[in-house]
Amino acid sequence: MEVRLCLLHYTLSIDEECAAIRRETALGRTVHERQTELYKQIADRGERVVKVAISGFPMTDEMKARVLSTLLTLMNTRENMDRSAMRQAALKRFA
Repeated sequence: MEVRLCLLHYTLSIDEECAAIRRETALGRTVHERQTELYKQIADRGERVVKVAISGFPMTDEMKARVLSTLLTLMNTRENMDRSAMRQAALKRFA
């Protein structure tokens, strides 16, 4: 999938996507198929950002920090999804 945004706007859009994913999965009611889609979406976004980061494209220190912040946001979103799924599994076990 080709993206036609500058790096700043792309990273901002990823942050918005991550916020939406956290809201969607916070209650732990996301079905497995949807979780799989979201995991793939997170991985795809991260892979794309990493490719740009290591491409040799000159970036300001602020943009480098923005890229690192976006990667951290992706990792935290993935971790939040995992925790939410674990809570839901525990609730099912004890219910």
